[in-house]
Amino acid sequence: MKNYYIIDFDSTFTQVEALDELARISLEGHPDREVIYQQIEDFTNLAMEGKISFRESLAGRVKLLNANKSHLDKLVSHLKKKVSRSFDRNKDFFKKNEDTAWIVSGGFKEFITPVVTPYHIKKENIYANTFKFDDEGNIIGYDESNPLSDEGGKVKLLKELQIDGRIFGIGDGYSDFQLKESGLIEKFFAFTENISRKSVTEKADHITPSFDEFLYVNDLPRAISYPKNRILCLIIGEVPEIAVHILKRDGFSVRIKDSFEEKYTKDVGLLLLADGISIDDEQLSKADKLKTIGFLGDVKGHINKQICLEKGIVIFDDKKNKKRNSEFIPRRMADFINNGDTSMSRNFPNLILPRLTQAHRLLHIHKNVPGIMAQINNVYAENDINIISQFLMTKGEIGYAVTDIHTAYDKNILKQLKQIENTIKFRILYK
Repeated sequence: MKNYYIIDFDSTFTQVEALDELARISLEGHPDREVIYQQIEDFTNLAMEGKISFRESLAGRVKLLNANKSHLDKLVSHLKKKVSRSFDRNKDFFKKNEDTAWIVSGGFKEFITPVVTPYHIKKENIYANTFKFDDEGNIIGYDESNPLSDEGGKVKLLKELQIDGRIFGIGDGYSDFQLKESGLIEKFFAFTENISRKSVTEKADHITPSFDEFLYVNDLPRAISYPKNRILCLIIGEVPEIAVHILKRDGFSVRIKDSFEEKYTKDVGLLLLADGISIDDEQLSKADKLKTIGFLGDVKGHINKQICLEKGIVIFDDKKNKKRNSEFIPRRMADFINNGDTSMSRNFPNLILPRLTQAHRLLHIHKNVPGIMAQINNVYAENDINIISQFLMTKGEIGYAVTDIHTAYDKNILKQLKQIENTIKFRILYK
């Protein structure tokens, strides 16, 4: 039985509500624009929370727009820059599932189609409303015969389509949950990367803070090996807001604390410390999932670098330029998690890697002893792995080997690489 993926558009595939954005374009310069913006936003939220019917919301918003075709052109350009980050990085998923990944939305084809078709979503798999225009190209209404313009429209549409397969629904609003309520879909995933509505999340089968999370829990091909929303990023002390923003925007699960609480020790993946914060040796030695530490100042005397080496934890600090480190350090941390870069780290070989494309990247941190690379490459050879590129750098007692391989491989190879003697830490990045 085939799997079908029914994906919402507004605040799911894109970061924004398109009609709200269209209003900001069409009403620019209007003396009452702020009042009208608010009315349109209210219509949106009331419908998404299930407090008014979708048709009532749609009619109210369209009536207030005062928009035409030229405004739609500007909107499309804007929306292309607002595709949700986790959808954007998983473009390959849509290419591989172009027959079963569908957009089903109460929005409008006029702006949805040009935004989603570059992601290999077929036009015939886009279900949405359509505008009505007058002779001058002004929007004067919409096709009221379209089931998606009505309350429970997504349910009515799926009943008409009679899809023979397992259907997964992904969206942020009440109309998406109605699919689950109707019994027409296997599971409903509440998408919260852009907005979280309690009335929707409390009824979902699974809350998915990113499309990566959806792909991960369903064991589907994805751009990254492990969803960043599952990686705990702990920020300790008074850290500039820009640093927090960078890590949150990248999708990590961020917690801000005054101290490194014991309850976070076993789960923390990234640790960003304000200047002057110190970490206890015993606690650091227990942080088995910790991959990188960022320190907004000179780390010397605050963190035991030897323990970090023994556990394969990459340290980034910046003792010379404290003004820039609030942005520089969190970006370095994110680059390590996302791409494997260790450039300008305090304790690791400095390696800048090419962006990962059409491959899997295997990161092997090990003790710098003779014969490691021979053992690594023996594993690849024994498993008939085609190596695309390979990088190795050493620094003192640490070796860092990065291998890009073709996407097809037996998962047993990962176990073999982890079991190589003198391995400290192993990680894989997908693309």
